[in-house]
Amino acid sequence: MDIKIEKSWQEALQEEFEKVYFKQLQKNIEGTYKTENIFPPQDLIFNALNLCPLPNLKVVILGQDPYHGPNQAHGLSFSVSDDVKIPPSLRNIYKELNSDLGLPIPTSGNLEHWAKQGVLLLNATLTVRASEAGSHQGLGWETFTDEIIKTISNQRENVVFLLWGKFAQAKAELVDSNKHLILTAPHPSPFSAYTGFFGCKHFSKTNEHLVKNGAKPITW
Repeated sequence: MDIKIEKSWQEALQEEFEKVYFKQLQKNIEGTYKTENIFPPQDLIFNALNLCPLPNLKVVILGQDPYHGPNQAHGLSFSVSDDVKIPPSLRNIYKELNSDLGLPIPTSGNLEHWAKQGVLLLNATLTVRASEAGSHQGLGWETFTDEIIKTISNQRENVVFLLWGKFAQAKAELVDSNKHLILTAPHPSPFSAYTGFFGCKHFSKTNEHLVKNGAKPITW
């Protein structure tokens, strides 16, 4: 597993890369890519970090693990590659965007344009075996991504954390709520979106917070 990460993250996480658990994780993941069908492509494992340098970061949207279907995952939570059918959760995110800000429903599920504006689209687990959701949980990724969340909390100010669903909400304990805004809602999955995700207005609330603190709003 080649660790090609944008410079600010490389510096911020350098100590983490030297820890025993990460070296073992690296070895395990390298092995699986040689023998199994793993998503996302190996050169996109750290795509979320590479597209959103730490000094530019304004918003964190936390997912659980990558999509496990062909050509879907490209290293950004909730996002899919161009020309891939928009998954149900992302479709509901777009519906809420439309309701909240009046934006038209996009035809592409690629969220790179969010990432490049400072939205960290981070999955707690960064790889997955094809057709097996959650198959790389417990290998060490969660320890690494928890450290990313702590680093953001410690080194940045006035970041908006959008925590959708119980799994993401459990990560709130890693964030200093005196320095950052934490917004929670049910997961946008079709199973739970109607229990409070729809109508949460997280996109307008995020931009209000950013503008209030002197930052440029996100063009969702």
